[in-house]
Amino acid sequence: MPGIAENLKAVCARIDAAGRKYGRLAGSTGLLAVSKTWPAASVRAAFAAGQRAFGENYVQEAVDKMAELRDLPIEWHFIGPLQSNKTRLVAENFAWVHSVDRLKIAQRLSEQRPEALPSLKLCLQVNVSGETSKSGVAPAELAALAAAVAALPGVELAGLMAIPEPSEDEVLLRSRFRQLVGLRDSLREQLGLPLETLSMGMSDDLELAIAEGSTLVRVGSAIFGTRQKNQ
Repeated sequence: MPGIAENLKAVCARIDAAGRKYGRLAGSTGLLAVSKTWPAASVRAAFAAGQRAFGENYVQEAVDKMAELRDLPIEWHFIGPLQSNKTRLVAENFAWVHSVDRLKIAQRLSEQRPEALPSLKLCLQVNVSGETSKSGVAPAELAALAAAVAALPGVELAGLMAIPEPSEDEVLLRSRFRQLVGLRDSLREQLGLPLETLSMGMSDDLELAIAEGSTLVRVGSAIFGTRQKNQ
């Protein structure tokens, strides 16, 4: 797939440059390549260029892709809204889930995670912008959800995720990311867990997220190109 290797190199350069600019330790922000709606061949091209972690939003599409790419040691992350009737496929096939915002979903993932697999790493999605149309637990309800999820077997509460509202206001966006950092720090004190992952920042705002402490940026279009329509 022409262009993917070059795009990936450019994104990695952006991450490194932002890290240097904002005083982050080298390598402290990882890259999740968002491959939703893109074919297995595109994932294979990105893997050949050095990318190892990939994010998917649609369960069945992802599982089909995994079957085509079973020869590659890919770390698969589920990052989309998750319905109860799809939790088993996610529990059985993914290493990470970034979009947990209800205890019911976490409980099902816990119950359905095969014992032979490592604990499924979970991030709680927080609705930092208060948008009624957006998934995510309200900040005021986060602590109770986190405590309940942390007690479940078969899963590991690894951190938090957020998708702020689209905006060209850099001050606003940085404040949203900073809010997630503050919530993470509060949970660390309350639960005594490392919660090392802050999944925040995408193609258009990854530098701002890195400035505020992102440990994992989720980038799709800047790597794969303009989004294809999901079939």
